[in-house]
Amino acid sequence: MKLTIISGRSGSGKSTALRALEDAGYNSIDNFPVGLLQSLVENAIGDVAQKDGSMAVCIDARNKELDRFPEILSGLDRLDVDCQVIYLDALSPTLVKRFSETRRRHPLTDANTDLRQAIDAESTLLENISDLADLTIDTTLLSGQELVEFMKSRVIANTASGLSLLFRSFGFKFGVPVDADLVFDLRCLPNPHWMEELRPLTGLDAPVEHYLESAKMVNDMFDDIVNYLETWLPHFEGNHRIYMTVGLGCTGGQHRSVYMAERLGSHFEEHHENVLVRHRELDRRQ
Repeated sequence: MKLTIISGRSGSGKSTALRALEDAGYNSIDNFPVGLLQSLVENAIGDVAQKDGSMAVCIDARNKELDRFPEILSGLDRLDVDCQVIYLDALSPTLVKRFSETRRRHPLTDANTDLRQAIDAESTLLENISDLADLTIDTTLLSGQELVEFMKSRVIANTASGLSLLFRSFGFKFGVPVDADLVFDLRCLPNPHWMEELRPLTGLDAPVEHYLESAKMVNDMFDDIVNYLETWLPHFEGNHRIYMTVGLGCTGGQHRSVYMAERLGSHFEEHHENVLVRHRELDRRQ
């Protein structure tokens, strides 16, 4: 059977992610007690009707046994279950804004704890889960529907064996994506922004591609990143890694990082079954 564990800070989109899995046919349970995970799996394995099915549980900071999570997760490895942990998060100011807009009460607020303190404390409470996550999703810039689409493309549609590889372009001036496992800084490369005719274009446009491909530094950087990934990705995969997000950053996330993410995606599609390319700064303009 397949078990997907969803967790993350309140307001990050856990319920939306869980509903996306439920709509895809997963048997889903919200606010599930950590201490019952092993019993849930053992019962499902013993049930012929559920043995080959998919289950999803959501674990949040209200759980009383979060400190036992690493031990219990290790115990699941000894059972006949394909288990993955997905952790959702967003920047703290974004979470504060979401709670303020919806007027929901944060589960950790009380007479002595305000909203921002509760959101920050939640990170500490969930460290045992976030540290073991197979996939971390940054929902800071995602709408609910965009998160659903991301779950469909990255998690639900990922039936291929081996590593799921995501190349994400971004702009450093807007912050490094929290879900990036590896980050490559491209700000040393020639910048099309300083070419007046290229400034309004993006790394998806042919004139920008030709400009960057004509620079030896750009091709050297591409070769170095490819060599690094081709050397080390098999080791991550051999360590049972399911997801890998590679961040490509330039100043604004419009030219160099977009171009490099596309080029790397095209290269690795020839060797991996599940390769995605996303452009954070371009996507949020749409």
